[in-house]
Amino acid sequence: MGRPSLFLALCASVSLLGGLTFGYELAVISGALLPLQLDFGLSCSEQELLVGSLLLGALLASLVGGFLIDRYGRKQAILGSNLVLLAGSLSLSLASSLAWLVLGRSVAGFAISLSSMACCIYVSELVGPQQRGVLVSLYEAGVTVGILLSYALNYVLAGALWGWRHMFGWATAPALLQSLSLLLLPPGTVDAAAHRDLIPLQGGEATKLGLGRPRYSFLDLFRTRDNMRGRTMVGLGLVLFQQLTGQPNVLCYASTIFHSVGFRGASSAVLASVGLGAVKVAATLTAMGLVDRVGRRALLIAGCALMALSVSGIGLVSFAVPMDSGPSCLAVPNATRLSGFPVDSGLPSGLAPPLQPMTDQSPGRPVLSTSEKTKPHPGAGDPTALPLPALSIVPAAPPSPAPEHALLHWTALVCMMLFVSAFSFSFGPVTWLVLSEVYPVEIRGRAFAFCNSFNWAANLFISLSFLDLIGAIGLSWTFLLYGLTAVFGLGFIYLFVPETKGQSLTEIDQQFQKRRFALSFGHRQSLAGIQYSRIEVSAAC
Repeated sequence: MGRPSLFLALCASVSLLGGLTFGYELAVISGALLPLQLDFGLSCSEQELLVGSLLLGALLASLVGGFLIDRYGRKQAILGSNLVLLAGSLSLSLASSLAWLVLGRSVAGFAISLSSMACCIYVSELVGPQQRGVLVSLYEAGVTVGILLSYALNYVLAGALWGWRHMFGWATAPALLQSLSLLLLPPGTVDAAAHRDLIPLQGGEATKLGLGRPRYSFLDLFRTRDNMRGRTMVGLGLVLFQQLTGQPNVLCYASTIFHSVGFRGASSAVLASVGLGAVKVAATLTAMGLVDRVGRRALLIAGCALMALSVSGIGLVSFAVPMDSGPSCLAVPNATRLSGFPVDSGLPSGLAPPLQPMTDQSPGRPVLSTSEKTKPHPGAGDPTALPLPALSIVPAAPPSPAPEHALLHWTALVCMMLFVSAFSFSFGPVTWLVLSEVYPVEIRGRAFAFCNSFNWAANLFISLSFLDLIGAIGLSWTFLLYGLTAVFGLGFIYLFVPETKGQSLTEIDQQFQKRRFALSFGHRQSLAGIQYSRIEVSAAC
């Protein structure tokens, strides 16, 4: 009895540590950027290049990573990505020029993007239907914990000599621990079949996976064969609505949004980092407890509906409170020196960049950069919201908000918290869980990476268009538009996304093969989704 428990603990550690590495690497730049700007005299464009360079590697990983995962296996892909991350972290920690910093960030971006895809697929294939939802969702929890951990270490190391080098170096710690856990696990489902006395695998399906199965090419994702086109529609729909509901901007611009509705000064940064980060952790843990009980589909429907209401609420509140200008990038590289702050003072209160919470994902996160007109520059990850380059808070304190607006300020805060919670228990963890389930094992890596690349592209579009959209139609209508998009996403989930809880990967695959489309328009079904019939799989096959 103890050995299966040990196996599940190892799988949990792989998922958690993978997410922790992802979240830490994304958020560490928030504390390192200002010291780097002081040490290297970085201009605004150079800061943007450094922050956004993570995207270059991550995009490359989303394009080629799927082939690596399917060709060399999930376990080897994770171990390889950890080696690449080690190389990137060394480049960052020992960097003596901007070129080495950009190279290190790009390499690190490739590593965490590849690892994020391989981790979700690897864990989903190893564990049984009863544990799959919890253990894959644990990756998203690890991302949020990694973000908060990076904030804590950044604070501790901010005043240390060469503190930014230590910040980058600590990213290797969870990756090394994850590699140790992987050494005790089988390479994949086929090899794991030899350990069936130790492992509660997929209800006996492990012997089926990879044995006597048809081969798929990348183009099969767009063909009707085995309903691959329908599966691709489900995957792309989820990752696109995950981003088009505006979550990159609601999270990335949280401090700016709070500032615009009346929360001034440092309070907006605190709410955006610590407050929203804590809410994300709590909501993700809630999703872990519910995903295998109420199901993936129910969480997506409930979360998308709450996101539509909450983001619309932010838009309605902003009708009554005008939009203020956000923080601006320091135009002079050494402006902090001119303002009288010592170089080794860490993060001066007037110049500390807000620490922004990231999303998820998973695997797609936006990058902010603010120019003189405060136009965002998107960047990496999730699946997920890299922090602003060195920011300067507007020195002139605006007058206190009118008492009659106090209720609106708190309403905006509540709506923000609800939006973050809704995303964190629905789209955040469930999207990547569904993607790891719906594709055949032979093409799962390439299919996952293909959908992930669209996640990054949508993330870029939403981040780039945010302030331009505000300039064209205003803040209120921008968030109401996001709310309308969430309503469309709710309809998509209701009509096309099936329930996969309690099903083995083989059963999910066979049920998709029987359906020429995920669901048909006009087909009524309960909130629990499609009820699949159990398919008996003989272990002797």
